[in-house]
Amino acid sequence: MPSRLSRKPKPAAVQAAEMALAVPQVVAHRMARMALAGHSPSARDQREFKMMTDEKTAAFNESWGAMAAATLRANQQLATSVMTTVLFPWSKFSATPNALASQYHEAAMGVLDKGMAPVHRRAVANAKRLKNTKLK
Repeated sequence: MPSRLSRKPKPAAVQAAEMALAVPQVVAHRMARMALAGHSPSARDQREFKMMTDEKTAAFNESWGAMAAATLRANQQLATSVMTTVLFPWSKFSATPNALASQYHEAAMGVLDKGMAPVHRRAVANAKRLKNTKLK
């Protein structure tokens, strides 16, 4: 079985589709749990509500960190490509305008993929976990 680090990330469209299915399930379960808990939630409900807020904070921080790192790497690569093209247009490493546009697009999609991954991972995991959890 491949390790988690060796897996290829899912494309943004696949992540978005999986989240479109998982997020409403999680929200419905948690809203029902909040409604049933009323003004005095049980210890189990309180743990779930705390976990809900902690997860969101962690996913947000992880997402922003991953996007910042991906943006820095992409900016370095793009700057190198542009500078090589401007300073050495005769070089075999010089890029065409279409190649630069494609590189910009790939960089943007890479940043998006990195940003969605933590949110996707938690949303899908929560949907699986809560699917078999009783509300009361």
